Amino acid sequence: MSPPRFEILAWELTELGTLCLRRRELLFRPGTIVTEVTLNNEFLMSSFLTDSERALSEIALAMHSGSDLSVLVGGLGLGYTADAALQSDRVAICEVVEFLPQVIGWLRDGLVPLSEKLNGESRLSLTHDDIYAKLAGPPSKKHDLILIDVDHSPDDNLGTTSGRFYTTEGLRQAKQHLSEKGVLGVWSYAESSPFADAMRDVFQEVRIEPVTVFNPLVEEEQTDWLFFARD
Repeated sequence: MSPPRFEILAWELTELGTLCLRRRELLFRPGTIVTEVTLNNEFLMSSFLTDSERALSEIALAMHSGSDLSVLVGGLGLGYTADAALQSDRVAICEVVEFLPQVIGWLRDGLVPLSEKLNGESRLSLTHDDIYAKLAGPPSKKHDLILIDVDHSPDDNLGTTSGRFYTTEGLRQAKQHLSEKGVLGVWSYAESSPFADAMRDVFQEVRIEPVTVFNPLVEEEQTDWLFFARD
């Protein structure tokens, strides 16, 4: 029997609203199955185009020459940023902090495409917590890479706790969690000059990397923006 063309895998009431995990076949590309997440009926993420989520890890790793690296990822999503980090044998540990326990449950229960792979990865740890609150507090340990993929953009936040992170003071607090030569990376669907300026107030080097791909779902190119900073 063929799998259904559209299937609701999970429907969850969360602190941020109604969260839905769905799987569907692309009508314009029969046989291609994608997993998608919506929040309050608005599209949030997909397994179809993951270039920028992976690039967040790949570029940060290229910026750091060390080995035995400790990586902290804010936001599990569908797991593509963490998976890209774990592709490197220079990564010793990848700790993912996810605000919604339901999202961690999806991975543990085998509902997302990377479940089997990531559940078998001994270097991966998952923590239910608020990454922004964690970075605003004193560090319990230092990380070589801190990668944030939670909000739509620095100017379009999902919740109410993240806004301070994108300020000069918030970045100073987050910087305390970085080891020497550590790299901070932040994903965004849009440019943000105020956030770039705040990064330059705190770090010696700031890189802004656009990731442009053609999206056949809307038949046009789309660009996500990656912000990187280090001393």
